Order: sequence, then structure tokens, then C-alpha cells
Amino acid sequence: MQNPTIAVAVSGGVDSLCALLQLRQAGRAAFALHGRFLPVPPERDPVPALERACAALGAPLHVVDLRDAFDARVIAPFVRAYAALRTPNPCALCNAGIKFGLLLDAARTHGASRLATGHYAALHAHPRYGLCLQRAADLAKDQSYFLALVPLERLQCAHFPLSRLSKEETRTTVAEAGLTVPLPAESQEICFVPQDAYRPFVETQAAARGVKLGQPGPVLLPDGTRLGTHKGLWQYTEGQRKGLGIAWREPLYVLGKEGRGNILRVGPRLALGMRACRTGKANLLVPPALWPEQLFVRLRYRQSPSAAQVRIDDGCLDIALEAPQFPSAPGQLAVVYDGEGCVLAGALIETMR
Repeated sequence: MQNPTIAVAVSGGVDSLCALLQLRQAGRAAFALHGRFLPVPPERDPVPALERACAALGAPLHVVDLRDAFDARVIAPFVRAYAALRTPNPCALCNAGIKFGLLLDAARTHGASRLATGHYAALHAHPRYGLCLQRAADLAKDQSYFLALVPLERLQCAHFPLSRLSKEETRTTVAEAGLTVPLPAESQEICFVPQDAYRPFVETQAAARGVKLGQPGPVLLPDGTRLGTHKGLWQYTEGQRKGLGIAWREPLYVLGKEGRGNILRVGPRLALGMRACRTGKANLLVPPALWPEQLFVRLRYRQSPSAAQVRIDDGCLDIALEAPQFPSAPGQLAVVYDGEGCVLAGALIETMR
């Protein structure tokens, strides 16, 4: 019997299960691939229920233990980033290094040439760019932003069956097929942080890894007026308003963090406004010579793309926004789009102004 040619990464959630269902309904030979990223107690292990769902769809299930790699490539950098006063984006690192890195490699060892996932994103042949990563039809769930660090040669092996579906259509499709979703709850923002409580998680992980987090220090207004003492710069991010613990005549926001002097700068809403940023090395998905004149940049997942001028300097992106935007943060993604929603490049932000 010839091996199937496409693998489907299944987490246990409704999206990845729908991706497998879509391929089987289209008559595609496929097998399922479940990556173990975290230690899971037996009572919460989705594998037994996944085996039943995959069997109902006639798709073999293979389980790959990637816990050590996930810890080294995603969790450890997450903790180190906070210690370095950055706001990390672990999903982007996971997509590039784990899902379309090691999990794709595992799919190949089982005879597949492509890996399908439950991401809401699209791939298509563009008349000028060639293969193009594009926003999904459901803009509210679009995940092209989180895929912008995946190298082009890896994206060429990807398949996104949910590109045209809305979240509601995904749920309906799975329910109508009579499938039981092993993990029916909506996935949390960061899969490895319990209840999305990142501060206690980072503190515990930093202590276990010998990573030093910052100490308390002064909270200053732009004019140098001291308003109080912060709890450690790693606990704050640019643009943050809630949780500052400062009583003032108007709401205050985090304007910046200064490692030298251990200073947290805060100010009113009018003092916010990001006009430019520089990134680290960019992942170029379309040759810059083919980029259109009008570009748009997305600086946070929940932000809409903003018109910008983008210059490539020594492999990095120098981005000048045409209008000031609510600030992003070092460690977050800057993703360059064209006017049709095609991803041209992605990189991690290093500095802002």
C-alpha cells in the first residue's frame, strides 16, 4: 500500500480536525500527525479521542514527541525575551521552528511531502510573486501574521484547508460530520502558559533556568517626575495601561522601558504614538524588487495593517509609518503586506521610535 502524500497536524482542536475532514471529504489520502509539545496528565491527553476521530475518517494517527525541542526553541526563548525587556511572540517561533520545522520533518519521515494545518491563512500562485501567503477569508481569525517567519521553502510544503472558511463554518462542518472534538474549548492565547497568567509562569521558569529578571525601579513621567516604583521592567509592555498601580489625574500608559537606569517611562494617551521601527533579519517571502509602491505593515496581531514606507538595510526592515500608530513592542512581529493581503516579509521588532 502506497503511503499517503499529505500529513495533517492535529492538535485535538476543532480547526485541525476540520482540516483533516476537509481533505478526506475531497478524497485525499492523508494521515494525521500529533505533536506532543507539553507534558499532559493522562486525564487530559487528547490522543485517545484523536485516535477515534481519525479512525472515523480513515486516517492513521502518528504521535511525535517534541517536548524537549518545544522547551528549547519556544519556552526558553520566551522566558529569556522577558528578561531582555522584550515582549515575545511564541506562536511565530513555534510555527517557524516546530510546526513547519520539526513536525514537517516528521511528516516527511512518514512519507508525506506536504503538511496541512488548521491555520486560517491562504496560499496561492500569484501572477507576479509566485507562491504567496495571504490573509484568510475570515479576517477576524486570520493567522497569516503568525506565519510570517516561516521560510518560503517550508511554506511551499504547507497546505491550509481552512483558508476560505469562517470559524463558525469550521465548527458546523465538524458537527455535521458527527465528529467529537477532543479539545472543544477555544485554545488560550499562549498554549503553554496556564490561564494565560504569564507573570507567575515567567517567574517560575526563570528561577528554574537561572535567568535573572529585573528588580523594582522608578516610574517617571516624560519630564522626569517620579510617580512611584515599578515591580520589574519585564512585567510591563509598551502601550500598557492597566496594572500600573499609579494614581494620577489622567490614565497613564507605558511609553518605554530603559534598561540603563531601570526606568519605566509612562505618560498620557497623547504621548503615545509609534512612527517608525527597525527589525532584526527579515524573512523575505517575496523578492523586494517585486514589491508594489504602496505597502502596509501590521505591528500587532490585533492591529490592522497601516500604510508605511519600508526600506531593507543589511537584511533588516526600516519601517516608517505614514501616520502614528498605537505602539507595538520589541520582540513583536512586523509583517509587510501588499494591498491585496499578500505577505511580503516578516521580522521581529528590535527598536521603535
